Amino acid sequence: MKIGILGTRGIPNYHGGFEQFAEYFSVFLQKNGHETYVYCSNKHPFKENIYKGVTLIHCNDPEDKIGTAGQFIYDYNCIKDARKRDFDILLQLGYTSNSIWHKLLPKKPIIITNMDGLEWKRSKYNKQVRQFLKYAESLAVKSSDYLIADSIGIKKYLENTYTTNSKYIPYGAVVFSDPKNEIIQEYSVPAYGYNMLIARIEPENSIETILDGVVKSNTNTPFLVIGKQDINKFGKYLTKKYRKHKNIRFLGGIYNQDHLNNLRYYSKLYFHGHTVGGTNPSLLEAMASQALIIAHNNEFNETILGKDAFYFSTSDEVSQLVTEIENKNDWNAYLEKNTSKIQNAYSWEKINNSYLEFMKDTYAQNT
Repeated sequence: MKIGILGTRGIPNYHGGFEQFAEYFSVFLQKNGHETYVYCSNKHPFKENIYKGVTLIHCNDPEDKIGTAGQFIYDYNCIKDARKRDFDILLQLGYTSNSIWHKLLPKKPIIITNMDGLEWKRSKYNKQVRQFLKYAESLAVKSSDYLIADSIGIKKYLENTYTTNSKYIPYGAVVFSDPKNEIIQEYSVPAYGYNMLIARIEPENSIETILDGVVKSNTNTPFLVIGKQDINKFGKYLTKKYRKHKNIRFLGGIYNQDHLNNLRYYSKLYFHGHTVGGTNPSLLEAMASQALIIAHNNEFNETILGKDAFYFSTSDEVSQLVTEIENKNDWNAYLEKNTSKIQNAYSWEKINNSYLEFMKDTYAQNT
């Protein structure tokens, strides 16, 4: 099959979950004999036209010049290019800024859309933007031939809201098994003597709640915040709010997987504050890195973690957990069970094969 992947900033991953998936899956497709293309922003730092056999199509992305509107123009440019590529399948990752162009999608390929999380619920958006995102979601449902839900919660939502079926396929992760203590020394933290979070610096990821709890705990344990904090007002606000608390360290974005895996592995407590979305990639990666997880108490996180984590809803609960949990090794049963989940349910091999089999099935049904 000739397959195109839309909806990412590009590969290799320098941005987030969809990019990480696109990188793993596109290379997997290429190795399995399928002609694979990934659309990339022309601002992506990797400028080559081939990545591990995958063809990269660099399209103009003016987001750095005109802001959010640039995302819509970038997606328009990608879809316009896709009209001349004669794809068999177009896999769209998300719908936020591309579904308004659905009438321009090429007619030949099967359109498969991963519906991402419930974007219109994100607290960073005002009422008008949320209304638009709900509309964009409905356009994506109507214009796609097949839908993929990355969590059971999203699958149920699509069934209840649109009376439509979707294929449940979560994200994947790789069990981390090569710890290097010298890597965390680069960050001046002691093994198992610091707490951390990794997230986009946005309100719905509970970062302020977590950090308020850290402050209330009155502990001096280093707390690492990994995520680009200087690209939006909320990030700058948080940096200013906690600047007097020397144990809270904003490290910015880190995209070296080996460093991230080691930081998670050697952490004492790992906080996952995401409140919106499906099977979040950073949560799976924390599980795969044997992190002791304290997650925001919601359906999406609980579906993945079950009883093998701690949960919080308020800063007081964060403070209590930071104070009361003394030794990560006391909870090895949690770590082992979460590692087993990655191996049995969320391995990239399993996820990639699920996507490929679904594509083969849909292609067979339409040819």
